[in-house]
Amino acid sequence: MKDVTAVREEDRFDVAAMHAWLRPFINHDQLPEVMQFRSGASNLTYLLKYPGQELVLRKPPVGTKAASAHDMKREYLIQSRLKASYPLVPTMIALCEDHSVMGSDFYVMERLVGDIFRRDIEQEITAKDVAVMADSLIQGLVQLHAANASILQELNKGSGYVARQVEGWSKRYRNALTDDVPDGEKVMAWLDANKPEDVDSCVIHGDWRIDNVVFDLEKACIVGVLDWELATVGDPLMDLGSALAYWIDRDDEPVFAALRRQPSNLEGMPTRAEFVQRYLQLSGRTCDDFTFYEVFGLFRLAVIIQQIWSRYRAGQTTNPAFSSFGDAVNTLINRAEGKLK
Repeated sequence: MKDVTAVREEDRFDVAAMHAWLRPFINHDQLPEVMQFRSGASNLTYLLKYPGQELVLRKPPVGTKAASAHDMKREYLIQSRLKASYPLVPTMIALCEDHSVMGSDFYVMERLVGDIFRRDIEQEITAKDVAVMADSLIQGLVQLHAANASILQELNKGSGYVARQVEGWSKRYRNALTDDVPDGEKVMAWLDANKPEDVDSCVIHGDWRIDNVVFDLEKACIVGVLDWELATVGDPLMDLGSALAYWIDRDDEPVFAALRRQPSNLEGMPTRAEFVQRYLQLSGRTCDDFTFYEVFGLFRLAVIIQQIWSRYRAGQTTNPAFSSFGDAVNTLINRAEGKLK
C-alpha cells in the first residue's frame, strides 16, 4: 500500500503493550503488523493489520505542542458522538488514557475502505469521477454544517467565535515564530480590524480537504471523513475559508501552486469562487464578500504549518516532509497580505 510505510524510528511504540490494552475490544490474540501512514503532518497515524481486520491508531507526536492541540480524548469523543447524526465519521473502537501504555492518550478506530486522493492521482480517472468528487465534497461539508450541534454543546463557547479565532491563531503564530518567516503582524492587525459577526453556529470540521475524505466513486458518494483533530462548534464560513486555503486553482501562481496537497487543479474541479457559490447555494447562507474568510484561512494554515516548522527547527521531529515548511509559511503569509483591502 502506497499510503503506508515502515514506522519511523522516532515514532515507534511498544506494540505488545498496546495490543494487551486493546485485546478486550477486539477478537485477535496475535500481535498486529504495524505500519505508519505517510500522510498527516500533525498527529501520528498508524495502521494495525490483524488477520481479517485493519484498524487505525492515532496518537500525538513527541515534543512540544500547542496546549490545546493533539487532544486525543477530544478527537475521540467528537467522532463518537457525531456518528449518529453524521455517519461519515469512522467507527471508534476504544480510547486509552493510561499513559503507561504509550506515554500519551491515543485511540483506535476502524479503518475506512475506499479511495483517498492525494496530490497526484495515479489511477485512471474520468470527468464523471471528478464531478463526483467535487459535488460530494461540497455536499458533505454542507451536510456536516447541518448536523445536530447540540451533541457537542460543551464545545460551543457562544457568540464571538470569529473574534476568538482571530485572537487565538494570532497568539499561536507569535508563540511559534522563528527568525526565518514573516512576523505576520500586518495580516493579524487586518483580521482583527475587519472581523465580521458570526453568521451561524454549527459543527465544523476544521481541516476539510479532498485528501481527508474517503470516496467510493463507483457509488458516487463519500464513504467517510478523516482527521477530526480541529473539529468544534463554530462559524461555518470560517470552516469554508479554512478549507479553501488548501484549494489550488489551475491558474494559480507557481509558488502557491507548489503547496498543493490535493487534486483540486483537475479539469472539471470548481474554482475557489465556484466552490463558495455552490456551498452558499446548497446551504442557503449568504456572503457578499468572502475576502475576510479567505485571508483568515490562509493565515490559519500558515500558523498550523509554522507550529510544525518550529518543532522541526528545534529537532523535535526529523520527518523530511517538513523540510520545506518554512518556505510554505512565507508563501502563505505573503499571499494573505496580497489579499488585504
